[in-house]
Amino acid sequence: MPSLITKRGKKRYLGTVWAESRRGPTKLFPDDSDKSYRAAIIWESQALEKFQKELAAKAAEEETATAYLSVEEWVDDYLDFIVENNFAKKTYQEKKGAFERFAAFGVHSDIPVDEIDRYLCGDFFKAEMKEKVNSEGKTIKRTGNAVNKDRKNLGAAWTWGRENMRGWPVGENPFLAVPKRAETRHPRYVPPEEDFWKVYDYVVQKAEASGEDADIQDNVMLLSYLHLAARRSELFTARWSDVDFSRDIIRLWTRKRIGGAKEFDWLPMSKELSSMLKMWAEKRLAHSTWDKAHLFVCLSALPCCEEYYGKPFTKRRHALAIWCKKADVKPFGWHAIRHLTASTLYRRGYNQAHIQALLRHKSATTTARYLRSLGINEVRAVLDEGLQRSCEVVPFNQKTAPGGKP
Repeated sequence: MPSLITKRGKKRYLGTVWAESRRGPTKLFPDDSDKSYRAAIIWESQALEKFQKELAAKAAEEETATAYLSVEEWVDDYLDFIVENNFAKKTYQEKKGAFERFAAFGVHSDIPVDEIDRYLCGDFFKAEMKEKVNSEGKTIKRTGNAVNKDRKNLGAAWTWGRENMRGWPVGENPFLAVPKRAETRHPRYVPPEEDFWKVYDYVVQKAEASGEDADIQDNVMLLSYLHLAARRSELFTARWSDVDFSRDIIRLWTRKRIGGAKEFDWLPMSKELSSMLKMWAEKRLAHSTWDKAHLFVCLSALPCCEEYYGKPFTKRRHALAIWCKKADVKPFGWHAIRHLTASTLYRRGYNQAHIQALLRHKSATTTARYLRSLGINEVRAVLDEGLQRSCEVVPFNQKTAPGGKP
């Protein structure tokens, strides 16, 4: 029914349309006369019919969208999200590979998402564990570890779809509803401290012998990874604007957070690292490269590095392998130095909270899981302390033979 309102000191009729608890269009009429009242009633009747048709069409459209939300739409949207949020290339390939194996199992791209249930997922994971013959005629079989990784990635994609796509089916996550497969876990390789220092000494000696900026940079970079427990890309992308020498702190950026958002944490620098970086800052900023912003760039004069000269590192896969070979130790990678820092601090008695702060984990649970993955836990300390002999040793009484001799 039209309502009488006062607008700018003048009484007028307002026509309003309501349907399914939703407010539709409104119209203001000239005055408070009977003529305006009747016109408002006629308009409301006509506008209501039109508004109801619009609501019905929208509901039908949403119902159709729900019924035909295909696997292809889900996969494309999710992988687009991964790319747009700058996830690592390795992460993208890992998730894409899981989708490809799911499709090869017989899940066609045009089927509705709501046809995926725990039974289909269970059959898929079961098939993954069976032996197959590849195109080269070799018999292959995926391990429980590999299948569980697919389960994790597909489960994460399902959760993303539920939170971001209209018309997503309600109910459980069918991938995570299937129990994990049995798997064999191995602690991550952590180089012994003496192996790291052998490599470090080799790099230092090389820098002292050559005096080249490229070798001095290697020395500074290696120490930075140890003292900051940094992920590989965090130092590759670090800039001088992230270093505050007045407070001896450095800012490290990461995307290893929920949703892939880029965030930073400030870390204190040790006196040794701060001194090394100050020395390197003078050399680095005086060096004739177009890039003055990054801490570390390619300075190698080798022909194979010509196109990368003066640019920030992106991978640098072979440097550590070469240094390990020269130092005659088992090869380890950049991320293994992060493991070494965590395990060294733990063995020297620093508590989990200190290690969590250095690793920049948001949750203590993540740090505990991280330490377990390195083969570190507190059971040894419990055994050492709990099973110590606490009672006083009492010697057995010796029998005395006649004559007073034992």
